[in-house]
Amino acid sequence: MSVCVPSVCLQQIDSLSGYGAEATFALDSWKETDYTTMQPPFQLDDPDLQASVARARPQLVEFLSRCPDWLFSISQQFIPQGTLGSLAGITDPREKTSVLLDLLEQAGPAAWKHFAQSVCMEYDLPLDLEVLLMSSAGEGNFSQTEEAGRDTRLQSPVLKGSARRRRHSSSGSDKEAKQRRLDSSLKYRHLLINSIRQRYGSRREAEAQAQTQPLPFNQAFVNVVIHQSKAPRLKERAEKPREDVAGAPEPEECADTAVKVSDLLCREAPANTTKVIFLFGKPGTGKTRLMHRICQKWAEGVLSQFLFTFLFEFRQLNLLKRKLTLKELLFDVFLEPEDSPDAVFEGLLENAQQTLIIFDGLDEFAANMDVSLSSKRDPALTSPMSISQLFAELCHGKLLPGCTVLVTSRPKRLPDFLLYTVGVLAEIWGFDHQKVEEYVGHYFRQHSFRERAIAHVKNNTKLLSMCLIPALCNIVCICLEYLLLKHQMSVELPQTMTQFYIKMFLIFLNKQQGDSAGEEETQLNYNKKAIFGLLDLALRGLEEKKLVFYEGDIPEDVKEFASLHGLLTVFEVKTSSSSPEVGYAFVHLSLQEFFAALCLMVSQRVEKNYLKKKFFLKSKWTLKNETKTEFMESFHIFLSGLSSRECRTFLMLLAEQDEAWVQEKQEVILQSLKKLAATHLSGPKVLELCHCTFETQNLEVAQHIGNLLNFKYEFKNIRLTTLDMSALVFVINLGQDLIYLDFAGCLVDTDCLEVLAGCKNMEHLSFRSRRCGDDFAAALSKGLQGMGSLKKLELTGGSITAEGMTNLVQAASQCLQLEEINLQGNRIRDPEGKTVMDLFSKIETLKKVDLSNNHLSLNAVLSLAKEGLVCQNVTELCARSESSSKSKVDTIIIYFSGSSGKAQRSLDLKLDEDKEHATPTRHVNLCLQDHRLSFQHAKTIVAILQSCPCLSEVDLSGNRLGDEGCSCLLESLPCIPISRQLNLSQNCLSVTGVCSLLKSVNSCQKVMEVQVSLCHDTAVLRFREDTEFASLPPREEPLFSTDHQHEEENQTPTTSQKIRLTECNFQANELKNLCAVLKECGHISELDLSCNYLGDEGLLQLFQCLPKLKMLRSLKFNDNQISLNSVFFLAQSLATLEHIKTVSLSLGHTQVVHLTFWERVRSTSRWRSGSLAHPQQEEKGRCFSLRDCRVSLEDVTRLCQILARCPQLTELDLSGNSLSDQSIETLLNFLPSFCHLTLLSIRKNSLSPHCAVFLLNSINLCQRIRVVEVWSSENAFLHLGASLQSQRTSCRLTGCALGEGQVEELCNILEQHGWPAEVDLSRNQLGDEGLRCLLDHLHRVPGTCSLNLSHNGISQDGVLHLINAFVTSGNTTEVQVSLCSKATLIIKLTREDDPRKILRLAECNFQPEHLEKLFLLLEKCTGLTEYTSSNNNMTVQAAERLLHSLRKDLGLLKISIEEPWVCRERVMNLLELAVQASGNITEITICKDKTLFQLVTRFPHCLEKTESVISRLNLYKPEIKHSFCQRLCEKCAQLQELRWSHVELHEDEAEMLVRILLPLPELKTFGLTSSSVAPTGIDYLISGLQNCQAIEELNLAYMKLSSAAIPELVLGLCEMPSLKRLILNHNSIGDDGCSRLAEALRKMHNMEEINLSHNEITDPGLINLADALLEIQKLQKINLSGNCPSPTGGEKLMEALAHCKHIKELLLSRNGFGDRTAATLALCLPHMTNLRILDFQNNEVGQAGGLELARALVVCELLEEISLSENDLGEQSVHALSKGLPYLKHLRKIDLKFCGITDDASKWLSLGFRQCPSLEEIIMSWNALGDGGAQELAIALPKMEKLKVLDLEKNHIGACGATKLAEELAKCPEIQFIRLWDNPVPRGLAESLTSQDPRLCFSFN
Repeated sequence: MSVCVPSVCLQQIDSLSGYGAEATFALDSWKETDYTTMQPPFQLDDPDLQASVARARPQLVEFLSRCPDWLFSISQQFIPQGTLGSLAGITDPREKTSVLLDLLEQAGPAAWKHFAQSVCMEYDLPLDLEVLLMSSAGEGNFSQTEEAGRDTRLQSPVLKGSARRRRHSSSGSDKEAKQRRLDSSLKYRHLLINSIRQRYGSRREAEAQAQTQPLPFNQAFVNVVIHQSKAPRLKERAEKPREDVAGAPEPEECADTAVKVSDLLCREAPANTTKVIFLFGKPGTGKTRLMHRICQKWAEGVLSQFLFTFLFEFRQLNLLKRKLTLKELLFDVFLEPEDSPDAVFEGLLENAQQTLIIFDGLDEFAANMDVSLSSKRDPALTSPMSISQLFAELCHGKLLPGCTVLVTSRPKRLPDFLLYTVGVLAEIWGFDHQKVEEYVGHYFRQHSFRERAIAHVKNNTKLLSMCLIPALCNIVCICLEYLLLKHQMSVELPQTMTQFYIKMFLIFLNKQQGDSAGEEETQLNYNKKAIFGLLDLALRGLEEKKLVFYEGDIPEDVKEFASLHGLLTVFEVKTSSSSPEVGYAFVHLSLQEFFAALCLMVSQRVEKNYLKKKFFLKSKWTLKNETKTEFMESFHIFLSGLSSRECRTFLMLLAEQDEAWVQEKQEVILQSLKKLAATHLSGPKVLELCHCTFETQNLEVAQHIGNLLNFKYEFKNIRLTTLDMSALVFVINLGQDLIYLDFAGCLVDTDCLEVLAGCKNMEHLSFRSRRCGDDFAAALSKGLQGMGSLKKLELTGGSITAEGMTNLVQAASQCLQLEEINLQGNRIRDPEGKTVMDLFSKIETLKKVDLSNNHLSLNAVLSLAKEGLVCQNVTELCARSESSSKSKVDTIIIYFSGSSGKAQRSLDLKLDEDKEHATPTRHVNLCLQDHRLSFQHAKTIVAILQSCPCLSEVDLSGNRLGDEGCSCLLESLPCIPISRQLNLSQNCLSVTGVCSLLKSVNSCQKVMEVQVSLCHDTAVLRFREDTEFASLPPREEPLFSTDHQHEEENQTPTTSQKIRLTECNFQANELKNLCAVLKECGHISELDLSCNYLGDEGLLQLFQCLPKLKMLRSLKFNDNQISLNSVFFLAQSLATLEHIKTVSLSLGHTQVVHLTFWERVRSTSRWRSGSLAHPQQEEKGRCFSLRDCRVSLEDVTRLCQILARCPQLTELDLSGNSLSDQSIETLLNFLPSFCHLTLLSIRKNSLSPHCAVFLLNSINLCQRIRVVEVWSSENAFLHLGASLQSQRTSCRLTGCALGEGQVEELCNILEQHGWPAEVDLSRNQLGDEGLRCLLDHLHRVPGTCSLNLSHNGISQDGVLHLINAFVTSGNTTEVQVSLCSKATLIIKLTREDDPRKILRLAECNFQPEHLEKLFLLLEKCTGLTEYTSSNNNMTVQAAERLLHSLRKDLGLLKISIEEPWVCRERVMNLLELAVQASGNITEITICKDKTLFQLVTRFPHCLEKTESVISRLNLYKPEIKHSFCQRLCEKCAQLQELRWSHVELHEDEAEMLVRILLPLPELKTFGLTSSSVAPTGIDYLISGLQNCQAIEELNLAYMKLSSAAIPELVLGLCEMPSLKRLILNHNSIGDDGCSRLAEALRKMHNMEEINLSHNEITDPGLINLADALLEIQKLQKINLSGNCPSPTGGEKLMEALAHCKHIKELLLSRNGFGDRTAATLALCLPHMTNLRILDFQNNEVGQAGGLELARALVVCELLEEISLSENDLGEQSVHALSKGLPYLKHLRKIDLKFCGITDDASKWLSLGFRQCPSLEEIIMSWNALGDGGAQELAIALPKMEKLKVLDLEKNHIGACGATKLAEELAKCPEIQFIRLWDNPVPRGLAESLTSQDPRLCFSFN
């Protein structure tokens, strides 16, 4: 049976400790490169010596160049004189020295030996150079390969040579001191070599291999893979701290080459500069053993560049608590010299560049690596300091400068100082596949099943992935060996890392006991005490950050057990110069973590809360430092693994507990993992969580976590192993959602891609790395087919070539879902176009390919364009370059149809029943932009374009085609099938080129628009669609619009062309040639020559060629420096040329000249006498607008004289022209001459009060004036009617600073004309005196008039004077006054016979004296019909006085009092107040929420019969005063309406209501809403309703009625035969209550209104109600909004409503009926012929239901209000609604809020609105209207004569839309306001528009 081992999170295994072999190295890793520069002529057996001598040559030349004479004299002894004489011409000392050394080498061994001895004796050479020279002379053994037992005290040949030098050298103390240092240093060096050999040499290895017990982590020597990185980038990263950053560099910075350790150590560094090498690796990759191997090789003489080597392990340095000097660190802690330590230390300092210091396991250092206290100056050598400070000063080069420092660590955050000092950075990757095979083969070399074991590992992908970690490879081999020995035929290995550790532990137990060991349970029970002691030791050590234990820390039985099974290692610990102690440590840190995790899971002392606290993965992620978790990197992995079901039996045996106990602990870990997935996690954290999840092997947990993790997995700048990928894929595949996997700058082994191929739930895969080349692409290609959900593949920023792309795309053709391939930033260079397109076309679902930044040449791009256009599934090819290089293309993207080569079909969506599908077409876009294409390429481009019959858009901008190239292209335009647009911008066109372009356009009928700007170097041609062009008639026959719905005069014929030649710097003298071309372009409909320099002369020339432009509809001549003469010329043209429709001019900062024209019927018609195309042209008139131009009185006179001769002038706009009063007076005098004028606008013009009065007087100058509006002293509008017939006239002079001095003149003007229907003088300065003067004239008003005097500074005295006039006047029917911030004052006058007399006073701040005067005045007003007093400081006593004062002769009097005390008074008190009123009370209304107390009394007063009163009093409780009750009964004998709201009825009040008021015989209406009845409750009140036999309306809304109250209510309803209106909205009535009501309603045949809205009615109740409706034939209104039915209940309801022939109001909002119910309602609407109001808002209606409903509304011709708001109707539904609006002649209000209406839909609606003659309110807030939609609505406003409100809140309307609305609003005097709240209109513009017209509302204020 094959072994199935899933990939697990094994990279957490720590690097091997120094106490067991981990990963060693083949000798070839240490061989140096051969050097030939310096080869002495004698034999050197050691090639390393040769290389070292060669490397030292530059140093020797540098030294000897300082003493050329000495070298020359030595050379004379061996070199012929003639040869030496030839050196005289060499002047450079170094060159001459180098030549002399060459000659000495060639002279023979004797000469070289003499030279070497002489220079060593004569000069003080550096020690390393001296040793090399003496060795090369044959006096030393460089490799130092003596036997370990050789007497190191024997003097070496080097020492002999040194002694010889002393005998020949001069005597002196300095020479002797140097010799002593040299002797001591050499002696200490040999001592170091022997010591290191004993620690790490071959003897130790032999001993380890001789052991029969397979100790954990004992391995054979196999090389590991090391990759070097770019260390300088660490300094940059230090400035940008990153989450999850480790000591490792960002992997994208790593070089993709394996290196040897010797290469890292041999790199040259500047003199006296400390070289810091940082070597990092994941746990278990072999860091510690590598350091041992380095020491071993040095001792063998391989690393000859180092004289001294020291190795320190941070786990032992943790034991040092005192401060040390550098000398103490080297000698006391590592190795003490036998004698002369000071001399040895001085020698070390002198030879620092030849010293290697190794610090192993930085991640294991427990203390804080804080160097903030480190001195900025160089520290003294004798200064004691902490280990961290010593380490930092060594790395900084302040101690032992020039040495080499080698540091190892797990990937973790490094101290900041290391980021700036590391010179060489490398990572240990572990094994590759070859080395795994080598290791396994070596491990099983003595077994017969060696080949089987190798095959077992190689053939299992997941097991092989695990073995890439050397430490895990060792564990796998141990387990595999045990199983193969025990079970020869079947092998089943564990599944996870945790399970492997358990298995290994059990194997060690069994191995030690032998075959008689028995079962696992027996072994565990036998060693349980020792095992638990070992577990406690492991956990305690981690908690105390203790990795090394002294003998006293470990119980004897634990020590014996652990040592016996190889779980602890023993070693010497030196903390000072004293004798060493014995230390113990777990053989591997990961093993200690495993035992610690196991302790938590089996210890009975560990409770669930403590276990949850210890599972601190989240804390590890959130802590800013790692002090709490630095030794527990794999701890959470093991805890997760121990929570798996597979480990449960082992835990039960070890803990001696039942399954429930173990499972409870495991569940703690599983739940913690689930919670972690709900947080936001970065890439490394996701990996950790995935590893933990995999260890659990719990599919339910994995699925939960997979679903909670983000849809996008991002991994940035980290290295992922196959184990990482396996864990990741495990979690992703168990999730339910498709994900996006993004690897940015990550190192991803090709082995990982094989694992990734099994990822089934991935739809987007991205690799962004420079390391991704052809090999990577080929490896990825093998797994693409397995990624069944992949839709998008990105391989960017790599080095993939065309070959790699070919492999990738060929494999991608098997991906059935792939839609996008991104290969940006690779090295594809120049692929063959046809091959590329053939490959891509095979991927049927492909939609996009990105080949940007691939060094593609222009020829390659043209080739791709050519082949792409003929490829049937290519829809767009875009190539763009932003660089100056002519041969580089930055962007190239190809789009495909993604549907098996067939282009996407487009549907012609129509609203008619017979929808037709458009024929399948293919549209291709081509962009060749910024490629520096010149005119030589024009023919090539033409050939490419002609090859594709379905081009849509072609962009050739940013090239160098010039006039010649563009002309060549345009000449072929008729043969190029472009359907939409051709862009020739930025191609260096000139005026000549523009003329050539226009000529070409004239020959191509498909061109619809030309847009050229030479200043901006733009040239764009737009074309008609082929289908549109095919339907056109011959060009000689103009086409006219006949659509009666549009009624637009500016409908452009479909054959027309638009020419825009703006910002071209055209001069008037250049216009001649241009006009000659334009005359030939007879189909131009729009011509724009704005922003040139044509002036008056150019305008005149242009007008001369206009007769040839027979289809011209619009001419723009903006910013062409015209003068006022052109204004008069254009005005004259408007008066004389019949074809001009509008002239819009502005001579402000930005000149505007815009003319529009009518269509002409006959092409042969002459310019001045041609007839107009539109039959109603005479009626529609013309417009002239002149703005922002300073004109004098003479200019105005001249202009008016010209315009007076224009018979069709209907609109005249003279805004912003600074007209004087005299100019305006002159203008007004001309009004009678403007026979067809309908609107005169003067905006942004200062208007004095005198001018305002004169404008008002215009009503006497011209009898056609209907409205005079003057606002804010700067805006004036005169609206004129079409005839002299008498019509309603309005005069509005607001904010004109009119004072009392103008009142008399105003009144005289109004009297002369006859008072108009409306006079608005608000916001002026009339004051009390002006009011008095005005009141003196009111009696002369003959008819109806509304006078608005708001905001005129009127006081209380003025109000009283007004009331006096109101009382005495016979024609004043209504006065409304408010003196608060609203400052309202409105007087309405009517005929003498009008019976109404209404007085409303609000917030007048009356004082008692004012109130008394008011009451005296009211006593005189016996004709008053309604009086309202609101917040006028009226007390209860004053209210009584008021009620006594108010009386009338005959009829009804309505009295309303709104004061704060109303809500505080009891109902009984208010009734006592009510009886103070005169007359009989017919209505009592108490609304405490509105502080309203309202009575209606009838005069004359009639007394009720005494017997009737007494009979009702007998029903009442005797303790109530009979006097009040009698009075109440008398006053309320004719009571018809009783409405109370928000009242609290006490017991006596409820009793009085039930016993006295409700039984009143004439009571028709009773309403009690939002109230409470205490203490009897609502039930008592409902029972009293049985006495209301005459009631017609019952309102119990907001009374919290539930279904339980309905039975009692039904009893009352049965006693109400006349009931017509039942209102029970906003209660809690459910289905049961509704069903009971339905039964009662069946018998109430007079019912006209039912309101059950906002209850809890679902389908059962609604269906019963629907059945009852069939019998209520008089029903006119039903409101069921806000209930809870389904579409089924809705359909039943609609079917029933179809039988209600008299239904007028249907309110069904907020029910969620959906499309089905809407469709059913549509079928029923034809039966509701009386329907007036339909409210169907917020019913989840979509396009399907909305379409049916909109089509059906046309049959409801009486509809007045429609609300379809908050439904996603869709454009088709809106279009259908728009088509039906013209049939709704009575429609007053339409609500389409929140319906997703766009600009296009707004255009349709605008056409419909203008044909609704009764429309008053339009609500389109919270939609998607932009400026286009707002402009369409604005154009429609003047056609909606009755419109009052337009609500456009919360849309996307900007400056253009708001400006257009303001312009058109000026033509609509009846509109009250347009709401534009919360639209993106600039604040300044909003304020400006509001100042022009206050009816525009831009804010909530």
